[in-house]
Amino acid sequence: MHRERSSVVHMGTQRQLDPQFRTIHGYRRAFVHAGRGPALLLIHGIGDSSQTWHDLIPVLARRYTVIAPDLLGHGRSDKPRADYAVAAYACGMRDLLSVLDIENVTVVGHSLGGGVAMQFAYQFPERCQRLVLVSSGGVGRDVNPVLRLVATPGAALLLPLMATWPVRLTGRAAAVALSRLGTKIGHDAGDMLRAFDALSDGISRSAFLRTLRAVIDQRGQVVTMLDRCYLTQGMPTLLIWGEHDGVIPVEHASIAHAAMPGSRLEIFENAGHFPHHADPKRFVAVLRDFMKTTQPASYSSQQWRQLLRAGRPDPKEDAAGALTEETIATNPRSGT
Repeated sequence: MHRERSSVVHMGTQRQLDPQFRTIHGYRRAFVHAGRGPALLLIHGIGDSSQTWHDLIPVLARRYTVIAPDLLGHGRSDKPRADYAVAAYACGMRDLLSVLDIENVTVVGHSLGGGVAMQFAYQFPERCQRLVLVSSGGVGRDVNPVLRLVATPGAALLLPLMATWPVRLTGRAAAVALSRLGTKIGHDAGDMLRAFDALSDGISRSAFLRTLRAVIDQRGQVVTMLDRCYLTQGMPTLLIWGEHDGVIPVEHASIAHAAMPGSRLEIFENAGHFPHHADPKRFVAVLRDFMKTTQPASYSSQQWRQLLRAGRPDPKEDAAGALTEETIATNPRSGT
């Protein structure tokens, strides 16, 4: 009897994680859709997929409607020669939600997905109830040098070589060594290798490079959300970062926190770039508490116009006493 019950529970969980598909604008989009209740849109990072939320979806689906898409060019979604800019991804999220008859969501974005989440909140504020940014891109120029290298023009010739077995075995050995040495990138080595393994074919690599070059060049991140962060005034915002992030520096968390009025900041002390993997129980607890203790944003076109007319506050002038970009630059950890 116990085995039969366990089997039924397992089958139910597996069904929640089974991908669904919709064709939008002629492209097949994959996504996981599970649970009931207030809607959560979970957006993964570059080179990743909805699999990054695999262990969290069954838990979150007990209280929420969870939509976890594979972004175009990623996972099980189509990988066409198309627009992979952050704004295009935000439009894709709106269109998927429209097809699913979901009007309003709390948007949770990791890494590149954080940039997409912020762009979604900017382009479609009437549909965004809350904003959760996890080790998010789009805060500053700094990013792991490997990503800057891959973004250079000649990298397209190197990626096929990096996908060969000898190079992959060497990479895995290096990852183990970095992890044992306790380096920042060592915290994320396993997840980075998992993402790289998804680039085994030319179509996937091409989509990856198009996406990467839309947000990063040899000088670092080229997309910033700081110029529009003031528009999150009145929108509940949560920032989650790993203290040992080897991809996007944890200092960016303090900068974003200072630039986003009323935001909350959670630093995961023993995590790298994937805090939702390093401590999933804490991640769920923090997210649930945020959902429980905040009210969904109420969009006002009049308020939106007023904010736009007032413009971005001067980062060197802070009448409210919050941290500025200048003070954070001299004391990066003061925002935590």
